[in-house]
Amino acid sequence: MASSSSSSSSAGRRLAGNLSLRPGMASIIPGLPDDVAAVILCLLTFPDQSRLRATSRAWRLLLSAATLLPLRRSLRLPRRHLLCLFPTDPSLASPILLDPAAPTAWWSLPPIPCSPQHYGLANFAAVAVGGQIYVLGGSRFDARSYPLDNPSPSAAAYRLDLALSRHRWERLPDMRVPRGSFACAPAPSGGVIVAGGGSRHPTFPSYGSRTSGVELYDAAARAWRVTAAMPRDRAGCVGFVAHGVGDGREDEFWVMGGYDGYTTVGGVVPSDVYCRDAVALGLWSGKWREIGDMWEEWERERLGPVAVISAEDGRVTEVFMLDGHDIFRYNFSSNSWSKEATLRRKIPSTQSCGFIAMNGELYVLTSAKLPVETSSPWKQSKKRLALEFQVYNPAAKMWRVLTTHPPVNVPIDFRTAALCTVEL
Repeated sequence: MASSSSSSSSAGRRLAGNLSLRPGMASIIPGLPDDVAAVILCLLTFPDQSRLRATSRAWRLLLSAATLLPLRRSLRLPRRHLLCLFPTDPSLASPILLDPAAPTAWWSLPPIPCSPQHYGLANFAAVAVGGQIYVLGGSRFDARSYPLDNPSPSAAAYRLDLALSRHRWERLPDMRVPRGSFACAPAPSGGVIVAGGGSRHPTFPSYGSRTSGVELYDAAARAWRVTAAMPRDRAGCVGFVAHGVGDGREDEFWVMGGYDGYTTVGGVVPSDVYCRDAVALGLWSGKWREIGDMWEEWERERLGPVAVISAEDGRVTEVFMLDGHDIFRYNFSSNSWSKEATLRRKIPSTQSCGFIAMNGELYVLTSAKLPVETSSPWKQSKKRLALEFQVYNPAAKMWRVLTTHPPVNVPIDFRTAALCTVEL
């Protein structure tokens, strides 16, 4: 305990020394040693740090990403993720951030700028690379097109940097191929890689195009680069980068599940043909390899929501899937799924849910309107939107349940909402 406190103090002193070298800069918190003040501000939640940056020059410098990240590493603090939730069309409703360290502290981000002719954006991808949030593609309607009920895929790309004191969305070059419902993951080079997708929209869930195209965004060059296409068209899939699992310990971009074709029920009603297999792109060789079927036809119809847990160095260590009321773990060596745990509270089949990994734990999200207690028994009770987290720790095999109230007025449909985690 003494060694831990001394290391924290020495790290804070090193940072305080660097700050004090700047001329004309006052102490961080009057009455406190600067090393103690630095540690206190480092442990605050992200919403509080964002609000406090404008307090003084010293606080703005200390609460910047360039200062906070080295300090957290020197203090040996655990990795820290934020949840970024896009409740609906991000051009109409602001995305919101939640720091799991303070489940009641939500932070709203600005909505994405858009053309007034476009509306109903859905099936877009949200992914974070470091402290930068990307929003890519999607399917939308265009008021200038005919017929009006014909959705079209989008190639638009936006980025927001949480390290900046003023948050705003930056328009990036468009993707080469418009797409929605596609696989997406941060690339090891610092960019983003996308694969598959199509034009399907939730309003017309039985129709839409598909593509096998793959692109990589180079953040340094600010350009999209086309890479080898998948073996066949695929949409509605999920993607992640697995390190050292390919031939010769090659890093690979994995694409799982989705749908690749149509069939008809009774010769009239179109129905998807779901993929039971996975494919992987070697990021060094540029070649795809087919993984094969991950389950038998009688086990399940389709791949459920997928969440990946990464190690301290960012390498994917575990892949999990939510299937009904059960969580399954993927075994890379046997290409199969095994049951890991069962939800503490079952979710009705008519209710949607979100599934994501943060800080080494798995979060299952549901939303509902719940009555709020009033000060007087004579007043009519009001209902307020509540977001429930069922949190599972795979290492400890333990569950916990959290409830929070996001700044949203209507229940969240997780079939159209988007989730991503941002590592600070």
